[in-house]
Amino acid sequence: MIPVNSVLQVGYFPDLMQAEINRRFSPTCLLDPNAPAPVGNFQAILVRSNTKLPEALVKQIPSMRLVTTCGVGYDNLPLGYLKEAGIKATNTPGVLNDAVCELAIGMMFSLIRRLPQSQEFLKSGEWSKGLFPLTTTLAGKKVGILGMGRIGQDLAKRLEPFKVEIIYSGPSKKPVPYRFIANVKDLAKESDILFLACPASSATDKIMNTEILEALGPSSFLINIARGSVVDEQALLYALQHKRIAGAALDVFDNEPNPNPAFLSLDNVLLTPHIGSATSETRIAMTNLAVDNLEAFFNQQPLLTEVPN
Repeated sequence: MIPVNSVLQVGYFPDLMQAEINRRFSPTCLLDPNAPAPVGNFQAILVRSNTKLPEALVKQIPSMRLVTTCGVGYDNLPLGYLKEAGIKATNTPGVLNDAVCELAIGMMFSLIRRLPQSQEFLKSGEWSKGLFPLTTTLAGKKVGILGMGRIGQDLAKRLEPFKVEIIYSGPSKKPVPYRFIANVKDLAKESDILFLACPASSATDKIMNTEILEALGPSSFLINIARGSVVDEQALLYALQHKRIAGAALDVFDNEPNPNPAFLSLDNVLLTPHIGSATSETRIAMTNLAVDNLEAFFNQQPLLTEVPN
């Protein structure tokens, strides 16, 4: 059981998720993360991964012992201060893999087969005047994955039936049946399609820069299902505008929910509003795992998915 007045919910949760939270316990809500902390002996914070949790807010609550983020990413948490203050953190990995990988596959086909453009071609009546331009097939291509974690591995398994060669890069080699390429530039150079599935960190900040995009080349595609911060957006815009790469599919951006408007005028991009985990089933599963972590904490049991320090 979660004690009354022990959890501070920071930020807005969609109605479906909020209903599930309210079904299981009653948090105190602070919709504006930058507002002063309410008075209370709060021991835990519940927050979504797309909400930046200010360090200043946590510091106002000396009784705080746990931050539970609803989402796989924890780059919006003040991890340095949490570690210094001995405050544990949890996230919700695993339960969103299916939804994210489904979207990634859908984005890939929509991008390389130009599905949105072909629908518009038909709707506009252009088909009666001529044929839609030829596109690109997936079979026989070399698909790179930057980040072979849980999502990267699940994505690779879904790609296997499509007659592709899978290669990957990351901090270290993993026990997977795919070829490891240590250098990201070499990975890009070999990839016909490159998926970004790495976590946001200081090591991956703007890892997709001009040099890597040049290595990817004018016939290859980039798909980002990771975080906006892993891409140098100015470099990507230049590469797209000058056809230095064939195209990009982006579900994440630097300035969400107001991405750079320069992307909107390009005809070689596919853009979605950070909907990787946005299915009813997934959001319920994420919410329940977050609350399960809260219950484990208050019942003095091991946390289910603790974020490593």
